[in-house]
Amino acid sequence: MFDPRLRLRHLQCFLETARLGSVSAAAEALHVSQPAVSKTLHELEGILGVTLYEKQGRRLALTPPGQIFQQHCGAAMTALGRAQDLAREAPRARSRLVVGTLPTAATGLVPRAALAFRKTRPDCLLRVSTGPNWLLISQLREGALDMIVGRMPNALEGLSFRQLYSEQIVAVVRAGHPLLAAPDPMAELGAQMLVLPPPGALIATTVRAFLHGRGIALPQPAFETVSLAFGRQVVRDSDAVWIISRGVVAEELAAGTLAALPMPEPLLGPPVGVSLRDQTGLNAEQAGFLQALTEAAQGQPDRL
Repeated sequence: MFDPRLRLRHLQCFLETARLGSVSAAAEALHVSQPAVSKTLHELEGILGVTLYEKQGRRLALTPPGQIFQQHCGAAMTALGRAQDLAREAPRARSRLVVGTLPTAATGLVPRAALAFRKTRPDCLLRVSTGPNWLLISQLREGALDMIVGRMPNALEGLSFRQLYSEQIVAVVRAGHPLLAAPDPMAELGAQMLVLPPPGALIATTVRAFLHGRGIALPQPAFETVSLAFGRQVVRDSDAVWIISRGVVAEELAAGTLAALPMPEPLLGPPVGVSLRDQTGLNAEQAGFLQALTEAAQGQPDRL
């Protein structure tokens, strides 16, 4: 049975003395005094109840019990060192941050923030999910999400909203669309095949109010969507006009695969920001990603 009085210093002093054959040499190697080594060796012999060394001239030699102890003590110290190295090299448990994002932030803001966040917190797994606003808010309330990046419909009980920027709503068409050459494209929207955000989208009311102001009181859209994949393909393959948040189609506008029709004045949707559960403070992961979002928002091309 392991004697609880046995300490690591006993084993270190014993092995160094056995290796060097001298108490003074062991003391120098261990950076302690010679009396301290002598005292430790005497303590070890008292714990084990055997004599470990005997003098042979000016050197100390191991007794038979000492040789046996050296063999097993050396193996134990080697195993202990290996265990220490393995523990240090073992993969550490990764923290996790789960973020919900709406389409307006999913194509530009969140990816840029995610890459910046990765540089500062490589130990954190960032999980990003998309979905309709009502579903993401429900998941945030339930704790399945740590935050939502996008728009918040109204002040909701138990949730807080931190605004990042305001974003334009644009009417986009394919490159070469006839309306791009029209003197007043907005005056001709009523005759176009329209793709509009569905009623549940946060910009839907703003878009319909805008159309009403253009004389289209009851718009009859061909399609309703905020999906980039669907809306982009429909617009590129037809003369449809898609009215959508600029952030959703920012890359397509920059690449020239889609074009924004000129508007008489900017049409702004609700602000884009971060929704969080009300709480006294943020954990390190939430604070780090919020900072990355704030910095990424400063460079948002459509930021107002």
